[in-house]
Amino acid sequence: MNESEIFDILRQGLWVAVAMSAPLLGMALVAGLIVGLFQALTSVQEQTLTFVPKILAMLIVFWVSMSAMTSVLVDFFRAQVVPVIAGG
Repeated sequence: MNESEIFDILRQGLWVAVAMSAPLLGMALVAGLIVGLFQALTSVQEQTLTFVPKILAMLIVFWVSMSAMTSVLVDFFRAQVVPVIAGG
């Protein structure tokens, strides 16, 4: 195994990480914008108001997309990592 193969597997692993984290980060962005807009329109500056809805929204998205994230990760490991470990 040479350096280019290692870098290729690392690059693919980073893309898998991006694909797995995109739904969570997107929901955090949307929830943050909604809460920020709500705070600006109502002049409510409660500190916990920024964290609680964001965490709840991220937990819901994580729960919904957990099976898809797991299948993406398992497919990556079966196709890329396990053959390298097995020497194929």
